[in-house]
This record gives sequence, structure tokens and C-alpha cells, in this order.
Amino acid sequence: MQTDELKFLLKLLGCQNYRSLLSAASFKSIKGKEKICQGLSDRFLVDYSREIAFVQILPPGSALLKLDASQLPISATELKVLEKISKAAGKIKPSEIAKVKASDRETILSSLADRGLIAVEIQRKRQNAEVWLTPRGLEYLRDEYTAKGTNPAISLDMLTNYLRFLRKSLRAQSDVLQTVPTITELKPSDEEILQIVRNLDREAGTENYLPIFHLRQKLQPPLSREELDQALYRLQRHDQIELSSLVDPTPYTPEQIDAGIAQDVGGPLFFIVVN
Repeated sequence: MQTDELKFLLKLLGCQNYRSLLSAASFKSIKGKEKICQGLSDRFLVDYSREIAFVQILPPGSALLKLDASQLPISATELKVLEKISKAAGKIKPSEIAKVKASDRETILSSLADRGLIAVEIQRKRQNAEVWLTPRGLEYLRDEYTAKGTNPAISLDMLTNYLRFLRKSLRAQSDVLQTVPTITELKPSDEEILQIVRNLDREAGTENYLPIFHLRQKLQPPLSREELDQALYRLQRHDQIELSSLVDPTPYTPEQIDAGIAQDVGGPLFFIVVN
């Protein structure tokens, strides 16, 4: 990237919403700013406000003018504009189309062009043209630009613009990360719980007779006791697992037994068997 191009981008970084009039005083020190603006636009790093610079009649427009005026699918004002364009030997400037308000002229010409009646040539606005950094331009400055060389090329004010931009980007990324749920906040689906049961059974060597306390230890959080109980009941209703009661409590601690699902009659449901 050329030095003047870098200065152009860094000056935009110091503007509100990274947008400015091209005629603003901050760009006066940059020689050939119009050419630089165009070059950066060709690389999709900046964009600028445009206007219709020239128009020319097309064959469909000429053919339409030969039809009965009462049957033309355009308004009277649009017809006047089209007739004026048709009388020109080639392309003409919109300013040469008289008897039409300048505020309406751009809309009318765009409408005629959309219907294929005229050809338009778009250029950067000659007066009060705005220029702004595109998302691609911001991405380039944030993620890709690498400074090279030993001669100082930018002022401290420009460097400040760049540093402020980077800090703002970092804060935005931090805010996004803070809104992303952590692993412990993500609640697994029933299918994921079933797979966790299989994994725990394999790790603990319980031979498809997994005590529920293993699963509670794994899933609290994110699942509460009630949520896990309901998930196990759903898996049982769908014949994906069976829940078996504890008969001999001797091998287990009171805390492990308490991790089972209490029943009104008999001992708690204690083992998970995958069908």
C-alpha cells in the first residue's frame, strides 16, 4: 500500500462513523486524493457517493417514443425527459435536461434506466461527495495491514486514529465473547445425555449398569437435579434406556445413594441401562 493511500485510510478512521466529505479540510494535505479514492474503491476498501454523469437513449426507448402517446407506460414528465435524451446525438449530461427539477431528475433517470429505456453512466459526485470505509476496509486495517519501511510516513494524530480503532474493535470482540454461553451454561439434548451415559459406562467399566451419581456429577451444572430426572424419564418413555432400583446399598455411600431418583414405594431408581 502506498503512503498516501495509508494516510487516506487513517484520516477516515478519525472521522465520525469512518465517513467524511472528500472536500473536508483533513484531506487537503493529500495530493491526488480523487485518484487515491478511486484506487481504494477499486480494491473495495472505501466507497463514495455517486451520481448519474451521462445518459443516452437505447433502442427500446426510441421505439417507445413512436407509440401512441395515450398508451405509453410512462408519466408525462418521464416522456419529456426521454424525448430530450432522444434528440441528442450521443450521451448527454443530466444538467442539459431542462424543465425538470434537479431533485426529481435523478429519480426519473434511474426509473428509465431500470426499464431499459436509457443507458446511464455513474461517476463519483462532483459536489459534496462523501467517502467512507467499507467493511472490507475496516477488516483490512484490523486484520491484514502490515507496516513496512523505516521512514516516518504518518503523524501521531493518524497513529492515534489507528489505535482508537483497534481498541474499539477489541472491546467489540470482548463484548461478543461475553455474550457467548460457556460450556457449563449449554444444556445437552436428550440424545447428548444418552451418549454421555454410554461414555461414562465405558470409562467406569460398569457394563451397561451405570449408577446415576456418575451422570449427576458430570451434568451438574448445567442441569439441575429435576431437569436431569425429567430427561431420564423421557429417555425411558422412548425405550432408549431402563432405570433400575438399588437392591443392595452396601457398596455405595449415602451421598451416592441419595443421587438416585427417589420413589414413593421401594428403593430409589439407581442404575441406567441403555437399550
